[in-house]
Amino acid sequence: MIGSERRVNKVLVTRNTEYHIRRDVCVAVRDRQSGEWLRGHLAIRQRVHGGLKFTRSGGILPNLGAPSLGESIFFHAAGRDLVTSPVLSIERPPLDTVADHYPS
Repeated sequence: MIGSERRVNKVLVTRNTEYHIRRDVCVAVRDRQSGEWLRGHLAIRQRVHGGLKFTRSGGILPNLGAPSLGESIFFHAAGRDLVTSPVLSIERPPLDTVADHYPS
C-alpha cells in the first residue's frame, strides 16, 4: 500500500517553465531555458486549484486534486485564470533552492 504524500515542496515541470509549489501555493516560477526566476509571473502566490486534461475530441476533464503527469496546472488568480501546458514531470526541488534561493 502506498502512503499519503508527505512532500511539502515540489516542482511541477512544464515544457517551458518550472512551478515551485509549497503546500499547494506557487512560491516561485523559473524559465527552463534561461534558468531565470520569473518574479512577475501571475502564478506566484496563487493556489493550485487542480489539473485539466484536454481530450483529443476537444473536451476538458477537470481534476480538483493535485495535477498529474499530462495534465495542465489550473490557477485561479485574482479573477484571472491561468492554465499551463501539460506537466512533464513532478520533482523535488533541491534542498539549497528551497532553503535559500527562492526569490522574494
